[in-house]
Amino acid sequence: MNALPFAFAYPAILGALVALPVIWWLLRLTPPRPKTEIFPPLKILASVLKREETPAQSPWWLTLLRMLLAAAIILAIADPVFNPRTSSLASGGPLVLFVDNSWAAAPDWERRIQTADALIDDAESAGTPVSIAFTADPTNDAVPGTAAAARDKLRAAEPRPLVPDRERAFQALRAALNGIKPGTIAFLTDGTAARPDDATVRRLAELQPADLRLIEGDAARTVAITAANNAADAMTVKVTRLNSSQAASVALNAVDTQGRSIANGRADFRPGQNVATSSITAPFEMRNDFARVSVDNGATAGAVHLLDDAFKRRRVVLLSGEGGDEFQPLLSPLYYIQRALQPYADLIQPADSDLSVAIPKLLTSNPSIIIMADIGRLPEETYEPLTRWISNGGMLLRFAGPRMAAAPADDPLIPVILRQGERALGGTLSWSEPQSLAEFPSFGPFAGIARPSDVVVKRQVLAEPTPDLAERTWASLADGTPLVTMKQLASGQIVLFHVTAEATWSDLPISGTFVDMLRHLLQISRSGGVTSEARGNARVSETLPPFRMLTAKGTLVSETGSARPLIPQAGVEPTANFDNPPGLYGSEDGFTSLNVLPENAELKPIDTTGTNAVREGLIGGESWSAKPALFLAAFLLLLADSLIVLFMNGAFSRLRPAVRTAAMIAVAVCAGFLIQPGTLHADDSQPGDDLILQRLDNTHLAYVVTGEQDVDNISERGLEGLTQFLTFRTTLEPAPPVGIDLTKDELSFYPIIYWPVSATAPMPSSAAISRIDAYMRNGGTVLFDTRDQISALDNGGNVSANGERLQAILANLDIPALEPVPSDHVLTKSFYLLSSFPGRYAGSPLWIEARQGGQGPSEKSAATADGVSPILITGNDFAGAWAIDENGVPILPTVPSDETQREYAYRSGVNIMMYMLTGNYKTDQVHVPDLLERLGQ
Repeated sequence: MNALPFAFAYPAILGALVALPVIWWLLRLTPPRPKTEIFPPLKILASVLKREETPAQSPWWLTLLRMLLAAAIILAIADPVFNPRTSSLASGGPLVLFVDNSWAAAPDWERRIQTADALIDDAESAGTPVSIAFTADPTNDAVPGTAAAARDKLRAAEPRPLVPDRERAFQALRAALNGIKPGTIAFLTDGTAARPDDATVRRLAELQPADLRLIEGDAARTVAITAANNAADAMTVKVTRLNSSQAASVALNAVDTQGRSIANGRADFRPGQNVATSSITAPFEMRNDFARVSVDNGATAGAVHLLDDAFKRRRVVLLSGEGGDEFQPLLSPLYYIQRALQPYADLIQPADSDLSVAIPKLLTSNPSIIIMADIGRLPEETYEPLTRWISNGGMLLRFAGPRMAAAPADDPLIPVILRQGERALGGTLSWSEPQSLAEFPSFGPFAGIARPSDVVVKRQVLAEPTPDLAERTWASLADGTPLVTMKQLASGQIVLFHVTAEATWSDLPISGTFVDMLRHLLQISRSGGVTSEARGNARVSETLPPFRMLTAKGTLVSETGSARPLIPQAGVEPTANFDNPPGLYGSEDGFTSLNVLPENAELKPIDTTGTNAVREGLIGGESWSAKPALFLAAFLLLLADSLIVLFMNGAFSRLRPAVRTAAMIAVAVCAGFLIQPGTLHADDSQPGDDLILQRLDNTHLAYVVTGEQDVDNISERGLEGLTQFLTFRTTLEPAPPVGIDLTKDELSFYPIIYWPVSATAPMPSSAAISRIDAYMRNGGTVLFDTRDQISALDNGGNVSANGERLQAILANLDIPALEPVPSDHVLTKSFYLLSSFPGRYAGSPLWIEARQGGQGPSEKSAATADGVSPILITGNDFAGAWAIDENGVPILPTVPSDETQREYAYRSGVNIMMYMLTGNYKTDQVHVPDLLERLGQ
């Protein structure tokens, strides 16, 4: 303890204060104030003679001001020091230095060394042995020894990037003292509690010292980052501080691997708040370059938060076999996937519905995962770049559905061989019941996820049994059939969910387990994206060697020292310790970060309740000199005295206003630039605008131009005949039909496209096939007409030339399973009541998209466009029956010749058009009685 609050470094100088009375007497007089004379032109001689002036006494307050100036100079030279340190070690036992050399002690480590060194000097002067222990060292030799030995240990010590292990150091100290009661215990602490139940001060008090001191540094500088999450649009950072008494603001920097600052943020603390959350906003690509986040001027390991591959936000591409339905979002195949992954990944959907164009563009964005929901067939030209992307480390995640069930079994981008069709569980014609999920196997990414008891699967696609099927099954049903399968393809993976991504086949998409499964797949995907050209980084090995170590001052170094390899354990968050200090573990190809503090930790002050510990500050912070303040006060007093003297001598009265407003503002009017406006003519617009507006303002029936003159003429005249029939019989008045080129024209203007299949016409290009596939996926419908009365779509039987051409076209299209129009389908009642759909011929059925199992006629389909089938197939030559000449006379006869058949052919066309435009509206009519009954109530 200090006897006086302050002392003088040079007390002899204070003798000059005796001379203050002499200074008072010398300063009593001031020079006389000059008199101001008027200078009239005619009385100059009368004013020449001046009265003799005698000096007067200076005012008392001016003399007092000058006395204070002299006293301030004398006191400043004497150098008063407040709270000077004096030797006050307790006798009767050794001096014990219990020193925190943790991360929080790094900023003021030199002052801690000076403080401990001064205590050792005092012990050496008193002949007292010294015991010293460091809380962040794995071992301590705390046996009391000489001051010189303690000073050597102190010089060799350095701060470490670790949380102090005070219990280990205390046990070493107690064993070294061996029952000896210390005289003074000086706990040079960093001020933070090492754990919630940190009782170090009480444990030191148990040693019964004569004097227990708690020597702390500046707690306001102790700040740490405990969490950093890559959110959807920004990075959120959690910051904690030790001293929460006042409001504070902390600047944050996000830097890359080269140490360059990329983005900044700020964490604001309110009074009493010790945890604050900040956000650092930056684009996705920049956030993926973040290597660490640090507190500006933090200079500690705790103020730095290292980031690794797991931090990088994955880019996920979403593709669907159906277009989005904004009126029925819950039936969209991608709805639940978007909701599950949106908080954890950046989701990308194609701007182009043509997969042959969209997939190559999406691969250039280097996604980590591509998700396909119910896509059966892919365009042929997309298989090679997709396969290369997967081989380089990408993950292709697919979901089943009607299209996949109808797709060929030899798809190279499906992990297992699938049986044709799907398996219905619990339907009317099924002997089996809906199945629940089995326990997730321990070897897959879903290990540790609890089996959901409320999820049942009603439909699935089945895998053909193979010897390695069990090894490639990541999830299965209770009956043992696979639910999720995978296949390793070089460095990448192909994963298949054997159910749909929406809730028609199972309850999985509407469960929390679905979110957990997708998140686990996201975590094992390649961070930073995968290109389709070059191989990505290799995966981090199971045992991670030390790669870069973090120093106590928050810098990364390549010197690993005694650090041991990090062995990750499933479900256990690694923590920094003596064997695994903070840093990066792995290699340049991939690494894991280990930070000083556990995630979401909070800094708390060390507990001293129940002890008589005396708090002190470090040397350099407790004692301070008043010399600079006294010299500053003396200078201000001298400045004030000078101004007063000038004022009393009339210097300021001679000043005259010299500011005269003479500024003039020149306004320049740019009137010399006369631009002759051009005249806008109607024909200046871009070519095709009028045509586009016309197509948008009216409903047109469209047909595919095959290049064969006779076929195209019949198509045009047939759709013209149907257009006139629609105009006469319905309120729909279509505009004239349009012939389209699949490779050039915009297809989205037309609700239906009639395609007369001809074996002698040129085969459509892959680009044309991709465009028609995109048109069907986005809600459009194509009516294929082979005009040859085909009765089967499979390879069995005799298939005509036009039928073979149709099979070749359909082989490159992603189409669902097909069936003849059921008798209760909406097509049979959309306008007329029909039981068949004849054209020029009457022997071929009309094929449409098959209903999913268990779906009744009154149930809405999950397909887009209100359940409208994207494809219709017939062989009855509709256009031949509808075709008329300029006079409205039929061109071709029906087979057999029957005008009633032609009338029904027109009615079939009307029903098809109404079905295209109204969807399942007629199906909804079954609910009208219930609605009317409720309205009547």
